[in-house]
Amino acid sequence: MKMTLHRIELPLAHPFTIARGSIRSQQSLVVQLEHDDSVGWGEVTENTYYGHTVESIAQSLGRVTELLPAYGQESPDELWQRSLEAMDGNLFALSALDIAAHDLHARRNDVPLYQDWGLTWDSVPDSSYTIGIDTIEKMIEKLAEQPDWSIYKIKLGTKNDQEIVQSLRQHSDAVFRVDANCGWTVDETIENAAALAQLNVEFIEQPLPADASEADKRAVFEQSALPIVADESCLRESDVSACRGLFHGINVKLCKCGGLTPALRMLRQAREFCMKTMVGCMIESSIGISAAAQLLPLLDYADLDGAVLLREDPAIGVQVCRGKVSLPDRTGTGAQWMGHHRN
Repeated sequence: MKMTLHRIELPLAHPFTIARGSIRSQQSLVVQLEHDDSVGWGEVTENTYYGHTVESIAQSLGRVTELLPAYGQESPDELWQRSLEAMDGNLFALSALDIAAHDLHARRNDVPLYQDWGLTWDSVPDSSYTIGIDTIEKMIEKLAEQPDWSIYKIKLGTKNDQEIVQSLRQHSDAVFRVDANCGWTVDETIENAAALAQLNVEFIEQPLPADASEADKRAVFEQSALPIVADESCLRESDVSACRGLFHGINVKLCKCGGLTPALRMLRQAREFCMKTMVGCMIESSIGISAAAQLLPLLDYADLDGAVLLREDPAIGVQVCRGKVSLPDRTGTGAQWMGHHRN
């Protein structure tokens, strides 16, 4: 078993702004796992909000090198557990390794990854397209550049959030979802929810700060006119049960929870709790998006537009076209880094 790390920069088509700040490009680390004649691909992007740089992620991945020779006899789940201990709990680094391990396992079994898990692709949800915070005029332009998506996710957390949604609604009849990225208070959430419900918004993602009190979360859960989906409040497996009775659904992101292995468990547990399930993404290439897309059969909602937001995607894999997710006719996640031939 051989692991190779590739650092890549992902320039965006537009600056991407949320309530916490703005970026023009994203730093990403691609993990390449090779065993015999098969190659598995994983990816994770750095995130300074959670304290993870490409350098720190690569350093953590270096700690598992001695575990890899035995991987041929292990399942991805077993490798995940042993790597968690070796990486001192660095879930961002672990997610990239875990994605590559699952991809490699399915390729060696000569099946798409979702089939390797026993899932079927009978009916899967559409993905949303994200409109980042900007001037209202610019947000309208962004919507016009990506017409005919069935769902748009609108980033909020400004002083004129209701006006933003009202203005965008004049230009589209599509489903709207909003994401405040921890930018609202309890009163703002309840007030905004009532107004946004009149604009056919489907749900609100993470309105309160992740460290909001249980009383505040419960007040929003009980009084909001719209369902509330946890993102920053649901990072890892232990958070799912903590969100029960405080959120109507959870948004799982592979980098935050540690990869596909825990994501599968989180989604299944949420369904047992009768909560809505969603998988989101960072701004990342088709390697990361193709991995997350394998979870679609377990989802109610999806936000897998990360590669669509790029100026140029350095990888190929699943296609997300106006919300419809199409799988390539390849095994594993179906992803391939375009720089592979140079290494």
